[in-house]
Amino acid sequence: MLQFPVFLDLQGRTALVLGTGEVAERKAAILRQAGAEIRFAAHFAPDLLEGCAIAIGADAEEPELRALAEACRARGIPVNVVDKPELCTALMPAIIDREPMTIAISTGGAAPVLARQVRQRIEAAVPPGIGRVAALADRFKAAVRRRLPDLVARRRFLDTALAGPAADLAMAGRDAEADAAFTRALEAADARPPGIVHLVGAGPGAGDLLTIRALRLLGEADVIVHDRLGTEEVLDWARRDAERIFVGKSRANHCLRQEEINALLVRLAREGKRVVRLKGGDPLVFGRGGEEAEALAVAGIPCEVVPGVTAALACAAGAGIPLTHREAARAVTFVTGHRRDGQVDVSGLVRPGQTLAIYMGLAMLPQIRDGLVADGLDPATPAAVVERGGTARQRVLRGTLEEITAQAPAWVQGGPALLLVGETVGRSAPAWAGARLVA
Repeated sequence: MLQFPVFLDLQGRTALVLGTGEVAERKAAILRQAGAEIRFAAHFAPDLLEGCAIAIGADAEEPELRALAEACRARGIPVNVVDKPELCTALMPAIIDREPMTIAISTGGAAPVLARQVRQRIEAAVPPGIGRVAALADRFKAAVRRRLPDLVARRRFLDTALAGPAADLAMAGRDAEADAAFTRALEAADARPPGIVHLVGAGPGAGDLLTIRALRLLGEADVIVHDRLGTEEVLDWARRDAERIFVGKSRANHCLRQEEINALLVRLAREGKRVVRLKGGDPLVFGRGGEEAEALAVAGIPCEVVPGVTAALACAAGAGIPLTHREAARAVTFVTGHRRDGQVDVSGLVRPGQTLAIYMGLAMLPQIRDGLVADGLDPATPAAVVERGGTARQRVLRGTLEEITAQAPAWVQGGPALLLVGETVGRSAPAWAGARLVA
């Protein structure tokens, strides 16, 4: 984040606009909309800043604009100099006005035209009446706090009410009916709503590979219980004030045992919280999501599973390796590289026309190779290791199974990695291989 976004209350306060001309008038008009009293000046003098809450430099000579910027910095007054970001301590964003709601978009001065384009897209997506919904919430703010003193219950109620019938009536301008509908919803609100756990697949760790449902739930969660995700991009989509609990684990290194994680999810839900259990890949593909769902069912806790892009799909797509192909493979098998007891069992996996996707197998590569070869696989079969697949940090090591077994231990850099084995792995990678995937 290059700048911290903040909204200034300029009602009845003075704003200095240095310069004359169209640009200065345009900036002054925006400030007037926010309630500011405009002080125009063609030339800069330090006493012009007396009592000012903000200063704008527009159509003036370069030395005067620099003098304005220096004086504002010295006094701690926010200053914006048009088209000179190096002189600014405040930037004028592209604005969407849905009073009392205001949406501002900034590119840090890098591309104002792009900010305007983004504003146009958001304006098309945000209903003109959304400000009336904000006004509805404001009218009932005190009543909601009295009826629902618990923060979790209050947030849960507002999540529902501001997307329900009362909000629809408010957007249509039918304020009296909106107030009545909101009152009925508030009277029926549960002071202690039931908790729920969502087992959400985070995919490979790239934020733009989350599902739309996962994004929504991350924005609504009271608590996020998460593993080692590979990148922080996914957590960046979460609500800022949501509690985050790290329970990450890797092979032979568990922050919490699975039984403790199960108990934690049950406890949080019984407190009435909306919990997102964020798991890398897909919750039900080697993610122990089944164990957690079973524990929640036994405890009588509502649970929803939200699929994610599992590692085999992300790694294969990012590396340009087709998991199936009419000329090489008509089946794909997902298998874990080690059992619960730590042993390797790949017996019965060697079949013609198949691709093997082996999860968590890097530490046991020699044993996996030996088991597959003993079962009849040619050690010269094409293979690949894909590390951090589906993210911007993806790396791919290609070769035969024999070569991969020898080279991978020195090649890997500690990120999550997947082993792919089969004839499709040896096909020439297309031009898009290795490109950053998008949802």
